[in-house]
Amino acid sequence: MFDADVLVIGGGPTGLTLASELRLWGLTPLVLEKAAEPSGHSRALGLHVRSIEVMDQRGLLDRFLARGKQHRVGGFFAGLGTHWPEDLDTAHSYVLGIPQNVTEELLEEHALDRGVEVRRGRELVGLVQDGEGVTAELADGTRLRARWLVGCDGGRSTVRSLTGIGFPGLPARHETLIAEVRIGVPWEEVVPVMTEVRKTQTRYGLMPLGDGLYRVVVPAEGLSGDRSAPTLDELRERLTAVGGTDFGVHEPRWLSRFGDGTRQAERYREGRVLLAGDAAHIHPPTGGQGLNLGVQDAFNLGWKLAAEVLGWAPDGLLDTYHSERHPVGAAVLDNTRAQMELMSQEPGARAVRRLLAELMDFDEVNRFLIGKLTAIDVRYDCGEGHPLLGRRLKDVPLKEGRLYEAARAGRGILLDRTGTLAVTGWEDRVVRVTGAGEEPDVPAALLRPDGHVVWVGDDPAGLREGLERWFGAPAAS
Repeated sequence: MFDADVLVIGGGPTGLTLASELRLWGLTPLVLEKAAEPSGHSRALGLHVRSIEVMDQRGLLDRFLARGKQHRVGGFFAGLGTHWPEDLDTAHSYVLGIPQNVTEELLEEHALDRGVEVRRGRELVGLVQDGEGVTAELADGTRLRARWLVGCDGGRSTVRSLTGIGFPGLPARHETLIAEVRIGVPWEEVVPVMTEVRKTQTRYGLMPLGDGLYRVVVPAEGLSGDRSAPTLDELRERLTAVGGTDFGVHEPRWLSRFGDGTRQAERYREGRVLLAGDAAHIHPPTGGQGLNLGVQDAFNLGWKLAAEVLGWAPDGLLDTYHSERHPVGAAVLDNTRAQMELMSQEPGARAVRRLLAELMDFDEVNRFLIGKLTAIDVRYDCGEGHPLLGRRLKDVPLKEGRLYEAARAGRGILLDRTGTLAVTGWEDRVVRVTGAGEEPDVPAALLRPDGHVVWVGDDPAGLREGLERWFGAPAAS
């Protein structure tokens, strides 16, 4: 007997997104979160384009827009770039500034609305898997059984450790202090100091968060060698050492430190256990990609795991989670390493930074690097042929509504501009819609539930092949 179809370990943005995706297919996920209450901390401060599209595809974007602020400014890649690139391939060309605690609040609200159960104060301490499922042992002695288990439990993942999945990578060389505090001087006095210091020290800054709180980041004196949070005195000392003043910081809401180490799980699956989000990869927060990467992991995994549980997954479908997302994670690790090098105070690194700053004045370079950060350049291996294959499709108008509205049920989509194609036998997994505008300039396209294109053309035989490859055998008539 199973307590759930899937145990989701970790109730952050990744775990909540995954649980909601599973509910779209009628499954019963159970989210187990170690913390008794939400922390209220906001390490991440925004959503990039691809995550904004994900929220739109699931009908959540209006909630996020009401709580966030749209930004179209430069500086997202290592603090370089004077302007937001023009002509990004998206209907949502902006970064949405929104604190992580608000993102988690909205995602949990959505999950609960869909019927997801979230149990807080539940710590995983053991797991055993067999050919039928996974048994999880909790700190209070409870044992729960599910068909699958997914570790979304952060960079110090208990799931990853218990499963024995290696986590190789590069150790930290630099450490940064981060805090949410109140300050004792007017903001107008902060700006000129920050502007001057950031000419040479890009890992330094203050940002107003509202309600009198400020996000503060400043380089630490060295590597602490432990995981302890910094003290308020340490924060004051470092602010004074780097910028000449501590701005009268007081009443810390929270203080923490992070390094620039990068690590990635050797594999994202071990039997009936999978990893997603920070459990699968850690990196410095340069470029603001961490939360977004985890949400996008969950968006890729959810429908594939649902297909496996429901029995219609074609051979190898679930394995494409690792083969698709592991390279994406590796690329993020690479670009965060590159950004950290560009933020170094070494003369050679500063020379490269000056050169790249000049190159980013070219629209093509600016667009290319922002495409990396925002994940709209991600292409999965979905076969050779048309340039759209493997890429996500931006929102486009339909004869009725728009594409992302049609995606809200979480099914695949046949965008048919010929008026002659059908998805007979796959109606429970794929919906057919008809286009109205000039984009995309193809007769028809088959999209997976995560919005990536897997077939383009007008040949019914080719369409059937695509349907069978990604959506399994047709239902018996």
